[in-house]
Amino acid sequence: MNILLVMTGGALGAMFRYGIGLYFMKRIPHPPIPMAMLVVNVIGSTGLGLFLGKYFSNYEPTVLYEAPIFLFVGLGFFGAFTTFSTFSIETILLLREGKLRKAVLYMFLTMLLSISFFSLAVLLTAG
Repeated sequence: MNILLVMTGGALGAMFRYGIGLYFMKRIPHPPIPMAMLVVNVIGSTGLGLFLGKYFSNYEPTVLYEAPIFLFVGLGFFGAFTTFSTFSIETILLLREGKLRKAVLYMFLTMLLSISFFSLAVLLTAG
């Protein structure tokens, strides 16, 4: 049952990531940095922070992996929605193209904004 929860949440998260990524790529076809995945990762980090703060404000890893709602939403949906692998690919592509400043900016913004928005969301919703 747990695998089904993760799988179903992951399928939904991946579809949402794909849709939002396409939306931003069509709206901003030649961004200075990969905006689509930056936005997806910040939205996903914020969503996961809101979810954890609301339902698991004093969470422990072992408790999370036993909770069906976390398996579906946290691990499945947000795990597939956010994408460190695409972030890695896009960073390497910028570096290969000799765009060191853009690569560093992309890395900095992705990490700073994702962690900041996650933390802020947890703080705002933690009971």
